[in-house]
Amino acid sequence: MLSSRQFSIRLSIAAAVITACTVAAHAQSADAVLCDRVAAFPGDPDKPADIRGVASIAPSDIDTAIKFCKQAKGSRRFAFQLGRAYEANGDTQSAVAAYKNAAKQGSASAMSRLASLDKGGAQSGETRKMFERAAEGGDPVALNNMAMTYATGDGVPVDYVKARSLFQQAADANNADAMFQLGLMTEQGDGGPKDDVAARALYEKAAARDHIGGLERAGDFNLAGRGGPKNESAAKTYYEKAAALGSEDAKAALNRMKCPFTIKNKTGQRVTDLCF
Repeated sequence: MLSSRQFSIRLSIAAAVITACTVAAHAQSADAVLCDRVAAFPGDPDKPADIRGVASIAPSDIDTAIKFCKQAKGSRRFAFQLGRAYEANGDTQSAVAAYKNAAKQGSASAMSRLASLDKGGAQSGETRKMFERAAEGGDPVALNNMAMTYATGDGVPVDYVKARSLFQQAADANNADAMFQLGLMTEQGDGGPKDDVAARALYEKAAARDHIGGLERAGDFNLAGRGGPKNESAAKTYYEKAAALGSEDAKAALNRMKCPFTIKNKTGQRVTDLCF
């Protein structure tokens, strides 16, 4: 049986060991933590749920990303993120090398970026295979790209059902363009039921991510009262955001809201608009 003194000594030793292990673990993971903080991609299937990620690496963070993602070891995610850092820095050659390293380890996001950088485009057999592998791995960009090929018949027969399914998977992974494209298919009834309520919800989700098309269609649906209550105030807000991003259609829509009535002459020619 241990004496009180022996028991206390053993507790102290155990605590010291735990502390040392914790410090070591933190020391080993510091590079990974910093790499994730500045270079993780929100849509990467390999990204842990508690890491938010950034849609694009800030110019001020590029050097930090390259340094710490290069030092972070043991994960294809860090190799992919190093590729993102090089690409953000305009170093395509180094980016491709990093992406290839990550892709060899099975990174779906790296495969997707390699396919996107392939100058052969969607018609390239190798590019298509890479997008297919990335899509199978759950990469939302690849899923969206594959969906577009089936929706447009780009190198494959048009298949709206398959396109809609792939858009849905990409939308579920928070890809804004997929939300918008799925909204269009849902609005038009391509590849599945026509549903204005669901289409409006998809447009508004895309709009929340500053997708120009999503903002425009969300504005249209709110202004017309399609798929839900009419809300001119919300429509105006959507149009204003789209206009600020450069949408000429949104600017025209705002002008129509401001000047809703057109006065024409006897021959039907426009004379002037009534603005409020």
